[in-house]
Amino acid sequence: MAAAAPEKTAVSSNGVKPAALEKLELSELTAVSPLDGRYGRATHPLRHIFSEYGLIKARVAVEVAWLQQLAAIPQVTEVPPFSAEANAVLEALAANFSVTDAQEVKAIERTTNHDVKAVEYVKAIERTTNHDVKAVEYVLKQRFAGHPELAAVLEFTHFACTSEDINNLSHGLMLGEALQKHVLPAMDSVIAEVSRLAAEYADVPMLCRTHGQTATPSTMGKEMAVFAYRLQRQRDQVAAVPLLGKIAGAVGNYNAHMVAYPDVDWQGVAEGFVARLGLQFNPYVTQIEPHDYIAELFGAMARFNTILIDFDRDMWSYISLGYFRQRTIAGEVGSSTMPHKVNPIDFENSEGNLGLANALLEHLGAKLPISRWQRDLTDSTVLRNLGVGIGHSLLSYSSTLRGISKLQLDEARLHQDLDSSWEVLAEPIQTVMRRWGVPEPYEKLKAFTRGQRVTQESMQAFVAGLTDLPEGARAELAALTPWSYVGNAAAQAKALGGHLRQAK
Repeated sequence: MAAAAPEKTAVSSNGVKPAALEKLELSELTAVSPLDGRYGRATHPLRHIFSEYGLIKARVAVEVAWLQQLAAIPQVTEVPPFSAEANAVLEALAANFSVTDAQEVKAIERTTNHDVKAVEYVKAIERTTNHDVKAVEYVLKQRFAGHPELAAVLEFTHFACTSEDINNLSHGLMLGEALQKHVLPAMDSVIAEVSRLAAEYADVPMLCRTHGQTATPSTMGKEMAVFAYRLQRQRDQVAAVPLLGKIAGAVGNYNAHMVAYPDVDWQGVAEGFVARLGLQFNPYVTQIEPHDYIAELFGAMARFNTILIDFDRDMWSYISLGYFRQRTIAGEVGSSTMPHKVNPIDFENSEGNLGLANALLEHLGAKLPISRWQRDLTDSTVLRNLGVGIGHSLLSYSSTLRGISKLQLDEARLHQDLDSSWEVLAEPIQTVMRRWGVPEPYEKLKAFTRGQRVTQESMQAFVAGLTDLPEGARAELAALTPWSYVGNAAAQAKALGGHLRQAK
């Protein structure tokens, strides 16, 4: 049998072997994700919540709180009530858990191969468990060993818990913090700015377009009010989604808990514990909290984002029509070859990032509620991306706000568009003709306007020839203009505040 040919080393076309790739330290220049690279300055607050460090810190908070909970159960005599000093040690550990502390967890995880279990104790280095939650447990045990009260109850760290008891509560805490500190305030800022446009331009007439063609006029303010109201409804639905949690053991039945302490109402304990964390108790679970609430939350966020895409595209189009000019920024370049351009880049950036956000949010919403039997691991890698869709969303909201801040309404341009579109008065004229019994009003206006150039003079001549109408009706139609034919649009825009309060 012939010997195998020696493996060839790849060379470049000029015969030079490529140099080994340099290991690049993570920075804005080397990050794979633009959320941590190009846009890192805008999204860095989320690192405290959704990074690996943020997840580990949340796990530590849950593990510490659970140990304190055990100490408060009279039947668990092996964990007597903690002194004020012991509780202060525990609370300080959870509150001050640092990136350096988290690095210790990761070091143990690399040895144990289990990120939760690494929090337990350094002896885990001798074990090869590959488990991130266990890593947290081991590190906590190491910290507790230096305090007599806590050292006496080391083995009650992570007592009767499956990793998902800790993880699901951590995810709930992370989402709650992100919503309250970042997502809802950003949504509120967007709604406030769109509402400001509604109030500021409530009385400014605007030619509408349906199917891209000239249509019945409105006011710019009323069209902004439509978006503000739509966004407010979805924002309120985001805020209304309950963040659920469980701590029910391996398959949701408190099996191990009840064998160890059969006289304890473990479901009652779990319900109170979850509530004290600021979450809502889910009584029916398997090994995992089923994640339905995350699907609901991300669905509501995606709807908010979809409406904002609609807003971004409309603003882009209004800028294209000349209805809005954009304030120029000193030093900013619109085009690398056309110096005159001031592009609507903020609305475009927002639209692009909203699309990315929704792709992620919708995937998580579709995937996370599905788990084979009592649990499979497909949710684990997906849940590590909780912050990515939120990051792209927040980036979009800030881009939209920046775009709004540059807008300058060109009322003369809006008036010019209206003055060149007298055909839109065909609607009210044929409606008044119907009221007074004039035969075939729609057909007469269709023949007069469709495909024809209609001017103020020709439209007023048409009205003057409607001798079947009472003189008063003809006079009212003759006085009508495209910029006065706006219905109650201005009133709707001015009433927006009351409707937003009702939406809440």
